[in-house]
Amino acid sequence: MDKHSILVQLDTDSLPSVFDRVVAVDAGMQHIFSYGGVTPENVVPLVQGCIFTRGPGDLKRTAIFVGGSDVLAGELLVQAIREAMNPFTVSLMLDSNGANTTAAAAVLAAGKHLELSRTSSLVLGGTGPVGQRVARLLAKHGGQVRIGSRQKERAEAVAAAIRTDIPYANIEAISTASREDAPKALDGRELVVAAGAAGALLLPAKIRQNCGTLKVAIDLNGVPPAGIEGVDLTDKAKERDGMICYGALGVGGTKMKLHRLALQSLFERSDLVLDIEQIYALAQKL
Repeated sequence: MDKHSILVQLDTDSLPSVFDRVVAVDAGMQHIFSYGGVTPENVVPLVQGCIFTRGPGDLKRTAIFVGGSDVLAGELLVQAIREAMNPFTVSLMLDSNGANTTAAAAVLAAGKHLELSRTSSLVLGGTGPVGQRVARLLAKHGGQVRIGSRQKERAEAVAAAIRTDIPYANIEAISTASREDAPKALDGRELVVAAGAAGALLLPAKIRQNCGTLKVAIDLNGVPPAGIEGVDLTDKAKERDGMICYGALGVGGTKMKLHRLALQSLFERSDLVLDIEQIYALAQKL
């Protein structure tokens, strides 16, 4: 990494993420400027500081990383940053709450064991930031995707949004509001990904074990109890009950490698924008 390379960390939370800064250091960033409490209203001077301080040929030595715990706030901030980058640009990455890198790593893991273009999948907690991105990537592969949520209306809204961007998406919403809903949601599925809130059990072991078609189970919940009962936090392609299982830490190693790779790629050019599709494309190179 060039000794004059600068990563500008813009965080929507009041305190910039230490996690994201440590990953940046491990990725070889030479200088990291960290700002918290960044909003669309106050970001323009920060962007101008990035694009007007170096000549066009040197702008690839400056890049912006958008993080924070609120993914929607991060998306709005990225939109404001892109509007403010005129007439020059620097490369930009969005990974609020690790949603993009985590989702990409999960789908990459699933693709090691399944032909995703022909896979029937269920995304539990599919209306959350990570779940939406997992569903989007699976739909883009061409498989049949169910978005499970306790509030079916929210799942239907997510499915509609994905269809708008991916017209060929074979995607449906399904309720998981009660224990009785779970067997129906899981019926015929080969892949299940749990991406719900921390500490919430989404799939009991008995229901999982009774699904004869299930081949791969991925639980992205890192806080006990597990989102998929019986899947261990450290599982990485571990066979349990005749299926391949991944826990949050089993996916986490790939997520960390991908996070570092994405940061490094920002400095290859001055006009790169890394959102979920671009980050997943990088994941496929790992």
